[in-house]
Amino acid sequence: MRRLALSLLLLLGAVVWWRWQDTAPITTRLTVAEALTGDTAGYARALVPRMFRFPEDHGPHPEFKTEWWYVTGNLRTPEGRPFGYQFTLFRIALAPSDPADTVVVSAWRTRQLYMAHLTLSDIAEGRFYAFERFSRGALGLAGATARPFRAWLENWQLAQVGENVFPWHLSAGTAEMQLNLTLRPLKPVVLQGKQGLDPKGPEPGNASYYYSIPRIATTGTLRIGRQTYTVEGLSWLDREWSTSALGNDQVGWDWFALQLDNGYDLMWYRLRHRDGAESPWSSGALIDPEGRLVHLQAGAVQLEVRDTWISPHSKVTYPAAWYLRVPTQELELYVRPRLKDQELNLSLRYWEGAVTVEGIHHGQSVQGSGYVELTGYGEAAWPGKL
Repeated sequence: MRRLALSLLLLLGAVVWWRWQDTAPITTRLTVAEALTGDTAGYARALVPRMFRFPEDHGPHPEFKTEWWYVTGNLRTPEGRPFGYQFTLFRIALAPSDPADTVVVSAWRTRQLYMAHLTLSDIAEGRFYAFERFSRGALGLAGATARPFRAWLENWQLAQVGENVFPWHLSAGTAEMQLNLTLRPLKPVVLQGKQGLDPKGPEPGNASYYYSIPRIATTGTLRIGRQTYTVEGLSWLDREWSTSALGNDQVGWDWFALQLDNGYDLMWYRLRHRDGAESPWSSGALIDPEGRLVHLQAGAVQLEVRDTWISPHSKVTYPAAWYLRVPTQELELYVRPRLKDQELNLSLRYWEGAVTVEGIHHGQSVQGSGYVELTGYGEAAWPGKL
């Protein structure tokens, strides 16, 4: 049995009987290295640029080992009360596809495991909510389709509304909170990396196919307890699929998705080696108001940590404020968490949260908001973006 598949099966078995008890303790966690390494035999690999087709590529790619639909956003009520949210659906292949899969032996049979993460940052109250669910990709419990688009785990879903590809509707929640949001893209799809092929190291196949929709108008409601709020704001969609995307010496990354009030958007991830040094395979993009992309290679972005935070839950030390500079684009930004405590302490531990942005772009003051993900700090992390 492959190491990743075995780890995930053990994790699923440990979680399944308390799956509806969100406060139950989690004792089994995976590291980023465990989740993005292991036997790749039989799986498709991200080796060369490909032709992207939509809406087909909004749907699943089960021939690859891992895949995710990743939505983050910053929202406000009409009165200005701020919130941040994250909804992520992960697909994990337990074994490569096989021609025998066309023979229906049991309705329970599947090679696909799904996991979903849901978070809400209530900035005004200083509260962070984080939940997860698991299910198999069988019996309609979890899955993804391209026509019409739908990606779901039980009643948590991101799905097409009507006959057109967009808008999408996001619906997910628990007894404590609920999101009901409509997402309408304001910019076209952006292909990250080299025409959508995003290398993470020199080894063939250590790459993902990666696209984003960096600016999405978002409206709807969110509920906390018995209180419902009307909200609007901006969201960001990331889509990746891959088979083994990290090198042996890489332990995690700092990932930034920032939306500026002058219409520009910035994605940057700093891959980190075990000694803390930045990997030469770090990468990103600056996207102008019309959706045109400037690819940013390693060294193009200067990133300085200006503060740190020690989690009272895990005792892990995370960066907690940054100075980010892109000299060739005359861009200087200060990035700060809206809440320092936005650590997900689930079966997989990592920090991901809403941030504010202020700085200068081409000599003009800018402000904005976004999301930052930090993996590979402390004992465990999850491969979110990469």
